[in-house]
Amino acid sequence: MSWRTVVISNRCKLDTRMGYLMIRGEDVQRVFLDEIAMLIIENPAVCLTGCLIEALTERKIKVIFCDSSRSPICETAPYYGSHDTTDRIRQQIRWDREFCGSVWQSIICEKIRQQAKLLEATGHIPESDLLRSYLNQVRPDDTTNREGHAAKVYFNALFGMKFKRGADDPINSALNYGYSLLLSAFNREVTSSGYLTQIGLFHDNMFNHFNLSSDLMEPFRPLIDRTVRRLPGTNTDFGKEEKHALLSALNEEVKIDGTMQTVWNAVRIYTKSVFRALEEKDIRFIKFAE
Repeated sequence: MSWRTVVISNRCKLDTRMGYLMIRGEDVQRVFLDEIAMLIIENPAVCLTGCLIEALTERKIKVIFCDSSRSPICETAPYYGSHDTTDRIRQQIRWDREFCGSVWQSIICEKIRQQAKLLEATGHIPESDLLRSYLNQVRPDDTTNREGHAAKVYFNALFGMKFKRGADDPINSALNYGYSLLLSAFNREVTSSGYLTQIGLFHDNMFNHFNLSSDLMEPFRPLIDRTVRRLPGTNTDFGKEEKHALLSALNEEVKIDGTMQTVWNAVRIYTKSVFRALEEKDIRFIKFAE
């Protein structure tokens, strides 16, 4: 099972040989392809062969390309992720909208629950209790906007009253980078299961190619928030070390379905459970990470 995130920072040529990723720079290094979950190309001067792109796509390895400032700019998205993709897309188009609202309700409840846990762990007990009080107020499709109310309390407690989500500062840069990695992990699982990332449960932005992945990733965002909060450099800078720490967060272990799994594997288990719930129209099939 793939688990490794490979980051290419220096100029080199990448190709494949005998089932290995060959990294040809000043020295030649190799990594077994079946171990790789994500390949991040940080340097725009890196060259890839067509044979490698084919091998990466066949193994459903997500490839993220970065710009000259080493920020993610695009990623690979295979045309077909499953042998029954056509049937899965037909099912996706027919998903019951009312039931989708109930799934979104469960997802938002879990996101707020995870946010409350993080606030409690960081000593913000009153704010944690307030978020938990929101749980009984979440309605299908979150018509009461408990997610938005929770976010304001949550981010102000976690990063200070002066913090504003979306501002141009190191903390937001770190959050955006971590969320982009998380989104890519979900894009991989959605396409591997044969579904379209564009058609979401709640997100419905015509300019967002990843509406469904944006929906599914919500309960996992606090994992990134926790990592950013404990990075000392993010108050003044966001650089290479901070990026690599966020990459490492995807290899941390969480408990899901009664077993300890890496975040990578937890994303896979959770995503498939949501799809099963949608197919069976039974919310009880959804498995969240603890």
